[in-house]
Amino acid sequence: MSGTLNKVMLIGHTGDDVKMHYFEGGNSLGRFPLATNETYTNKTTNERVTNTEWHNIVVRNKAAEICEKYLKKGDMVYIEGRLKTRKWQDDKGLDRYSTEIHCTDFTFLTPKGESNPSGNNQNTQNAQSTQSSATSQNNNAVADEGDDLPF
Repeated sequence: MSGTLNKVMLIGHTGDDVKMHYFEGGNSLGRFPLATNETYTNKTTNERVTNTEWHNIVVRNKAAEICEKYLKKGDMVYIEGRLKTRKWQDDKGLDRYSTEIHCTDFTFLTPKGESNPSGNNQNTQNAQSTQSSATSQNNNAVADEGDDLPF
């Protein structure tokens, strides 16, 4: 196989609100932590054990602004993207590495009315509607290309 693939798909809960950074030229970057859980039963003690893995999510430009507006701490979200590792130096001059998920697509999964009480539920509903309509428009564009389809 000559090609390579760098793809990540996660479903989890946000650990904090989206933190935005704005740059000259109008570009923006949003960052937030995402928690995924693995639950299993310990065979020796019959105890349920839950392990939480934290992921650093990075979203850019318009997608970052949408996430900032509608995602709140504790919301469930589907994230699709790619892994990227950054190298940086700490205060002591030591090399450090951070692995991030650079988001290319997302879907809000928190049901209507169940958003974090500090968030505005109406905004979450609007975001879900906007996401759904954008997805259906993209699907319609693909369907229009093949006029000979029976549906």
